[in-house]
Amino acid sequence: MKQTTAVGIGGAFALLLLAVLMEGGQPASFINIPAFVIVVGGTACATLASSSMAEAASMPKLAVLAFTGGTTVDRPGAARQMVSLAEKARREGLLALESQLDEVEDPFTRKGVALIVDGTDSLVVETILRSEIDGMAMRHAKNAKLFSTAGGFAPTLGILGTVMSLVHVLENLSNPGALGHSIAGAFIATLYGVGSANLIFLPIGNRLKGMSEVEVLYREMIVEGVLALQAGDNPSMLAERLDTFLEPGERGSASKSAIEPAVVPEPVMQEAA
Repeated sequence: MKQTTAVGIGGAFALLLLAVLMEGGQPASFINIPAFVIVVGGTACATLASSSMAEAASMPKLAVLAFTGGTTVDRPGAARQMVSLAEKARREGLLALESQLDEVEDPFTRKGVALIVDGTDSLVVETILRSEIDGMAMRHAKNAKLFSTAGGFAPTLGILGTVMSLVHVLENLSNPGALGHSIAGAFIATLYGVGSANLIFLPIGNRLKGMSEVEVLYREMIVEGVLALQAGDNPSMLAERLDTFLEPGERGSASKSAIEPAVVPEPVMQEAA
């Protein structure tokens, strides 16, 4: 279900097309190049004016990320990994975890484990890891805001395009036969603006926000696990604590300790920041 954004947006456009056909309309009548230029070009320029060139240039990459769903965050696998590390640390001590670092594929988890193996104070470990989470969340929020900003500009640009077209219509009242077609064409810009905002920009922005929330929850779980490792908590108790970060159907999997890598989409989103 990673491609829910693509499925949802594609389904919405398909239903709109179906509605036009059911009413006996012609899809070609909704094609208006000047309206497209005003809405799409105007929205792009207004979004650029509200951000930086680098941020605006990252929007296509972010849109692709929203459509593909990014890399799956395996919270149950990460929980099992943390419990397995706790079992090893309980048997052999924290220093024994150094030999396991190469098996931890997630950079954030590896960083946390490396800090406690080095004997870093628990308060410092928590501060470092939570600062990284906060920084990541801020970058992701900025990425999602780009599409929310575009979604705010698009309807306004659509109305602007409609007004411009109606001015042109009023200038040609001497030709009553063409008024109906001209007035109909004038409202295409509003259709483009409202449609692009509610069917493209805002859904993509919301999808990016949702992906970020999933990743933040994942990392909060890792912080909890790393601090429990350092404190020498019982592995079974750690499994119970990590279960609180999992969906109801996933709970209990943390007790099945096995070194399994947990993969997160943060590198992709960070590159686009």
